[in-house]
Amino acid sequence: MKWNPIRWLKRGISRLLARYLTKPLPGYRRIDAVSVDQVAAALQTGDVVLVEGDNRISIAIKYLTQSSWSHSCLYVGKPGEAPTIGNLLEADLRAGVRLVSLHHYSRHNLRICRPVGLSEEEKQRVVEFATAKLGHKYDLRNVFDLVRYLIQKPAVPSRYRRAMLGLGSGEATKVICSTLIAETFQSVDYPILPLRDSETGEASEKGETGSGGEVPRYYRRHFTHFTPRDFDLSPYFRIIKPTLVRGFNHHTLHWQEADHPPPEPIDNAATRKAEKKKEKQRKKLEEARQAGISEPQPYE
Repeated sequence: MKWNPIRWLKRGISRLLARYLTKPLPGYRRIDAVSVDQVAAALQTGDVVLVEGDNRISIAIKYLTQSSWSHSCLYVGKPGEAPTIGNLLEADLRAGVRLVSLHHYSRHNLRICRPVGLSEEEKQRVVEFATAKLGHKYDLRNVFDLVRYLIQKPAVPSRYRRAMLGLGSGEATKVICSTLIAETFQSVDYPILPLRDSETGEASEKGETGSGGEVPRYYRRHFTHFTPRDFDLSPYFRIIKPTLVRGFNHHTLHWQEADHPPPEPIDNAATRKAEKKKEKQRKKLEEARQAGISEPQPYE
C-alpha cells in the first residue's frame, strides 16, 4: 500500500486526541452503595449498563446531553456470571469495540436499564448482532466538536446540544457506544425513543391508542442520534435497582448516630494506579485459567 501522509497525519492526531480525552480527571467519587458483585447478580442478558465516566470526553458528553451518564455497555453474558468475566460489550475510544468485565467499572456509578418482553431467541439475536462488531474501530468523527467544547467551553443552547452529538459517520466498521447498542436493539425492532406520528396524537392512559382512537404510527430514529441517557429516559426500558431486586426492607437498617461520621473514600491518582495494577493482574490470571495454565506457586 502506498504511503499516504494525510492519512498518517489523521491517525496521529486521532491517537493524540484519544489519549487526551480518555485521561481520568481527579475528584471523581463513587457514591453508589451497591457493590459490583450485587450489580453482577442482578444482570440479565441484553441489559444496558450506563456508566458515569470520569474523563474529559465524559464531561463533554454529560454537558451536551444534560445527564449523569456518559457511557453505555451491553451485557452479553448469562445471568449470575462473576463480575470478573469479560461480558460487557462496549465501544472504547482507544481500543474500539471490545469485551470488558463489570469489575472494570467498579469505581463508577452504574445504572441497569432492561428491555422488557424480549424472547430468548431475540436476546440471542441481540448478542449475536453486537458481538459481530467486536474489533471495529471507534468513530472519531464527533471528537473534534467535543474537543472544541473542552477548550472553548461555548454556551450551547439546549436545543442544539443533541445536534452536536449527531454521533459518528454511520460507517459500518466505525461505532460509538450508544449508537452501537441502539443499532443492536433496532435489529430486533425494539424501541428506545421512537418518533411518533403527530397526526395520531398522544397515547391515552388506557393503552397505545391516540386521542381519537387511532393506532399511533412509530418511526425509527437513526441509530447515530442516540446518547447514553436515552436508555434511561426510554419508557421501554425498566430501571433495575440491585438492592430492591434482593428484597429490600428498610426496617433491617441499623442507623448510627455520630457527631463525626466516617470519612468518605478518597480518590486520588495513587489509588487509581493501584486499582489499575490489580485489574491487570486479574486479567492475566483469567487468561491463564482459560489457557489451562496453573497459577504460579511461591517458592518455599
